[in-house]
Amino acid sequence: MRLRPVRPTRPTYGGQAVIEGVMMRGPTGYAVAVRRPTGEIVTRFRAVPLPSRRSPALGWPLVRGVASLVDSLALGIEALLYSATEAAPPEERLGKTEGGLAVALGVLLAVGLFVLLPTVVAGPLVRLGAPPVAVNLAEGVLRLAILVAYVWAIGCSADIRRVYQYHGAEHKVINAYEAVGDWSPATAARFGTSNPRCGTSFLLLVAVVSVLLFSLFGWPNVWVRLATRLGLLPVVAGLAYEAMKIGASPSGRWRWVAVPGLWLQSLTTRPPDDGQLEVASRALAALDPPEVSSSSSRRR
Repeated sequence: MRLRPVRPTRPTYGGQAVIEGVMMRGPTGYAVAVRRPTGEIVTRFRAVPLPSRRSPALGWPLVRGVASLVDSLALGIEALLYSATEAAPPEERLGKTEGGLAVALGVLLAVGLFVLLPTVVAGPLVRLGAPPVAVNLAEGVLRLAILVAYVWAIGCSADIRRVYQYHGAEHKVINAYEAVGDWSPATAARFGTSNPRCGTSFLLLVAVVSVLLFSLFGWPNVWVRLATRLGLLPVVAGLAYEAMKIGASPSGRWRWVAVPGLWLQSLTTRPPDDGQLEVASRALAALDPPEVSSSSSRRR
């Protein structure tokens, strides 16, 4: 059933690709749609209001970036574990302990690879006489290089390529809904796979902001550097989030801020097939936000 366009003013949505599925985040909660090995699409909705709806203080500039990051990580991990259970055959499903261990190892890998490794590797430049500003710049360039190399390398895996396709499907469906109010697969197929509010763009901005911010602290010993990098992550996240919002502004005046992130998305998204668009469409339909259901048909 084709959906009727909703009113011109529509809320914005976010989401992420999961295993054989898509998670959509709206103002009132989040929904996940996953395709089981049998071909059946299952959906799950949980009412979790946005942080700014739970407390006005969490919507303040800079604070909202940190709140959004924590919210995205918590719900994203929950959705990922759910998808891993539903997308796998019964005999291959992970238990809660195994899933929790996999998540913990993933977090440690991310911190080690993108936070700790660059600052350790750049350290010897000081002994070569490089000024602190140059060493901080080298650390930032190395962090960016690791990020780009990582998303490209894992994209060579067939399993991750499917995740990237679901990522593209998520963007197409959101872009279609926000543009014309119709998130059916046929309509979404006509839209692009990039979105200026994507988490990929956020990660790139985090890397750029960290270069500028960390350069203000010189180049102390390795333990102080590590403590500074980890301790200032909330500040970096807050500033990166504000930069992302500026780049995604409808006015287009600051659109250039979003351009590097959109380029990186060319590595983390792939054109989806019709089945993947259907899953992404079902995820948004399962979200069933009041803003949509009050003015459009519900798609099941």
